[in-house]
Amino acid sequence: MFYVVEVEDYVRVEPRLFGLQTSDAVAKQLQEIYANYHDKEIGEVIGIIAVLEVGDGVIIPGDGAAYYKSKFKLLAWKPELQELVYGVIDEITNFGAFINLGVMKGVIHISQTMDDYVTFSTTNTLLGKDSKKILKKRDACLARIVAVSYKGDLPKIGLTMRQPGLGKLEWIDEEKKRDKKKSREKPEREKVATKKSKSREKEE
Repeated sequence: MFYVVEVEDYVRVEPRLFGLQTSDAVAKQLQEIYANYHDKEIGEVIGIIAVLEVGDGVIIPGDGAAYYKSKFKLLAWKPELQELVYGVIDEITNFGAFINLGVMKGVIHISQTMDDYVTFSTTNTLLGKDSKKILKKRDACLARIVAVSYKGDLPKIGLTMRQPGLGKLEWIDEEKKRDKKKSREKPEREKVATKKSKSREKEE
């Protein structure tokens, strides 16, 4: 889930940035500090939204940089249990699939890729026994986060696509078409049943 996080901290601005306006120097330094930044509490930092406040600079003897007490906003993404996520299959293995969520990567165990018995093919695809569904690299999918564990600040994300409305986008579209067709057929069946019932009543 995406979050806007407000942080208040001292920002160390290096001497090479002293030629800039103070707020610009702080903003540039923050962009460098938080590039590819992971934190267990905050999540994955996407970028700096705004620098809200910059206080007076403090110089520490022996350190050529200046420290500015600043308040700023970050855009971050943190995986949450039961969250629905969109991603693209990055790799297929004999134990499942790795999916690129844009910000991070997750793993889908082979048993969770579809509601079917699944086998790993020599063509590096996953094949459903009864449904004949095929999952391959670069397929766009919708999945649900079912497990999040941490080794340091980096999370390990487990996902499922077995639930209704999840899986490869093509599968979801096909399911919608089938459901739409069934919903159209149901009134017709009810009309036929009503006509038969009325016919029997007349005969009686």
